[in-house]
Amino acid sequence: MKRLVRSRSQRMIAGVCGGIAEYLDIDPTAVRVLYAILSVLSAAFPGIIIYLLLVFIIPLE
Repeated sequence: MKRLVRSRSQRMIAGVCGGIAEYLDIDPTAVRVLYAILSVLSAAFPGIIIYLLLVFIIPLE
Protein backbone atom coordinates (compact mmCIF):
# COMPACT_ATOMS: atom_id res chain seq x y z
CA MET A 1 0.00 0.00 0.00
CA LYS A 2 1.43 3.35 -1.07
CA ARG A 3 1.40 6.36 1.23
CA LEU A 4 2.18 9.94 0.38
CA VAL A 5 5.10 10.96 2.59
CA ARG A 6 7.83 13.57 2.39
CA SER A 7 11.00 11.98 1.05
CA ARG A 8 14.22 11.79 3.04
CA SER A 9 16.32 10.72 0.05
CA GLN A 10 14.89 12.99 -2.69
CA ARG A 11 14.71 16.24 -0.77
CA MET A 12 15.94 19.70 -1.71
CA ILE A 13 14.09 21.76 0.89
CA ALA A 14 11.58 19.68 2.84
CA GLY A 15 11.04 16.64 0.62
CA VAL A 16 7.52 17.53 -0.55
CA CYS A 17 8.18 17.34 -4.30
CA GLY A 18 10.40 14.29 -3.84
CA GLY A 19 7.64 12.55 -1.90
CA ILE A 20 5.04 13.38 -4.54
CA ALA A 21 7.38 12.08 -7.24
CA GLU A 22 7.98 8.81 -5.38
CA TYR A 23 4.23 8.39 -4.84
CA LEU A 24 3.52 8.94 -8.56
CA ASP A 25 6.62 6.99 -9.72
CA ILE A 26 7.98 9.87 -11.79
CA ASP A 27 11.22 11.86 -11.85
CA PRO A 28 11.54 14.26 -8.88
CA THR A 29 13.11 16.90 -11.11
CA ALA A 30 9.99 16.93 -13.31
CA VAL A 31 7.78 17.49 -10.25
CA ARG A 32 10.02 20.32 -9.02
CA VAL A 33 10.08 22.03 -12.43
CA LEU A 34 6.31 21.68 -12.83
CA TYR A 35 5.72 23.05 -9.32
CA ALA A 36 8.06 25.99 -9.96
CA ILE A 37 6.31 26.82 -13.25
CA LEU A 38 2.88 26.63 -11.64
CA SER A 39 4.06 28.80 -8.74
CA VAL A 40 5.45 31.47 -11.04
CA LEU A 41 2.30 31.49 -13.17
CA SER A 42 0.20 31.97 -10.03
CA ALA A 43 2.30 34.99 -8.97
CA ALA A 44 4.56 32.74 -6.79
CA PHE A 45 3.00 33.74 -3.45
CA PRO A 46 0.22 31.08 -3.40
CA GLY A 47 2.79 28.45 -4.41
CA ILE A 48 4.90 29.25 -1.37
CA ILE A 49 1.90 29.06 0.95
CA ILE A 50 0.78 25.74 -0.54
CA TYR A 51 4.30 24.32 -0.17
CA LEU A 52 4.45 25.36 3.49
CA LEU A 53 1.03 23.81 4.13
CA LEU A 54 2.17 20.56 2.48
CA VAL A 55 5.27 20.50 4.71
CA PHE A 56 2.99 20.35 7.75
CA ILE A 57 0.29 18.10 6.24
CA ILE A 58 2.41 15.38 4.61
CA PRO A 59 4.21 13.22 7.20
CA LEU A 60 7.95 12.61 6.98
CA GLU A 61 8.94 9.12 5.85
